[in-house]
Amino acid sequence: MKRYLSHTIFSLNVALFFVLSATGILTVSCDSFVETASPQSQLPSSAVFENYLTASAALTDIYSKIRDRGMLTGQSSGISYLLANYADELDFYGTPSSSASSFYINALLPGNTNLQEYWSVAYNQIYAANSVIERTKASLSLTDVQKKQLSGEAFFIRALVHFYLTNLYGDVPYIVSTDYKINSMPVKVSTKEVYNLVINDLNAAADMLGSEYIKNERTRPNRYAVLALQARVYLYHGKWAEAANASSAVLNASGLFALQTDLKSVFLKESKETIWQLQSSVSGKNTDEAASFIFFTVPPSSAALNSAIINSFTSVDKRKISWTGSLSSGASTWYYSFKYKEFYNTSVSKEYPIMLRLSEQYLIRAEARAQQGDIIGSKEDLDQIRQRAGLSKTTAVTKQEILDAILEERKLELFSEYGHRFFDLKRTGNLDQKLSGIKPGWNTADRLFPIPQNEININSNLLPQNTGY
Repeated sequence: MKRYLSHTIFSLNVALFFVLSATGILTVSCDSFVETASPQSQLPSSAVFENYLTASAALTDIYSKIRDRGMLTGQSSGISYLLANYADELDFYGTPSSSASSFYINALLPGNTNLQEYWSVAYNQIYAANSVIERTKASLSLTDVQKKQLSGEAFFIRALVHFYLTNLYGDVPYIVSTDYKINSMPVKVSTKEVYNLVINDLNAAADMLGSEYIKNERTRPNRYAVLALQARVYLYHGKWAEAANASSAVLNASGLFALQTDLKSVFLKESKETIWQLQSSVSGKNTDEAASFIFFTVPPSSAALNSAIINSFTSVDKRKISWTGSLSSGASTWYYSFKYKEFYNTSVSKEYPIMLRLSEQYLIRAEARAQQGDIIGSKEDLDQIRQRAGLSKTTAVTKQEILDAILEERKLELFSEYGHRFFDLKRTGNLDQKLSGIKPGWNTADRLFPIPQNEININSNLLPQNTGY
């Protein structure tokens, strides 16, 4: 079986891989999502979407791919770890040959294998989501309710992956078809247009998905997961009223969601703070994030939390107590992200990687309210997060003070999660101020990754290359 292919060449091998993995023949990770035995023989492509169980397996297999490969994996190849090195969250202690080294010294090149992996895997996931949308629509056997559920989730996935692509690479193609002729030489669209298309896809998903979870463990997104992502997209897009409204819809669903008062329970798979998470591949497996960040010897062989972020926590901040761990040798102490605590397998899985959680929605609404001049409402939302962490209410008064306080709170609340810190500094215009002179090799052009050179070689429509590369 071929390795993940460039999005510009969607060959029959990709289609075959998708069908086989959807039916549980090639991938083990799919098994945990399917509540029935895998078919004993290969199903033809058309038959997969004539049965809800196999169609659902095709969809949930995409989630397993998101969990295990590409940008959003919790492994050390994903953006949670590598963007923490790229920005100011981690100090790197590994060898120059490590893949994280070029991220830490901000020396990425168009031939970087991680960047190629991010791009090609992302477009493979998008292709698979488009296949679900198209084939579900054409199915003669699925009910309207089943079609809405499957299509709504696929629109959500397509929006999610494009959102991260544009935040990493800037202008990128927005792929909405499985047609080879259309996809063979796609043209880039602006980040602004990507945001508009993402919002359109999320609107479609919100119309199709219900408010209840179809899986008890919140591993299948519902309408609130769509709105939570939409709130983030609106915030990044500078649409403050829309961001506040979307986050309010999630925060008002108090029957489903609530902040956990015990911070040690926030990242457990039963947490009521979770809006959407990814199921483990097998029972008893916990997150890859734990293995990526926790270390047992010092000095660390990979990376440790930057002293500046550790010093940003006050002595009474419960997040430092509950969400960081440390090891010492002599007078030196190194800290690591300890949000996910289960490094090893357990009899049953205790932690799943959480993609969307409630505290971000408070911070989104706080920022959106401040941008609209609602300082009182903004401070109320910010104080929800501060007081949960054991801190006093914010002393910020002016609009700029409250915005600065929110950015600081996001740093302490969302560290080591899916590149939030890097994206926050970039969208607020603070990258150069925070990273220049602190990060080795940093320059303004590093706000975007280079488009992989292999992709440009295949498709000249991806030119020009991003500035600085």
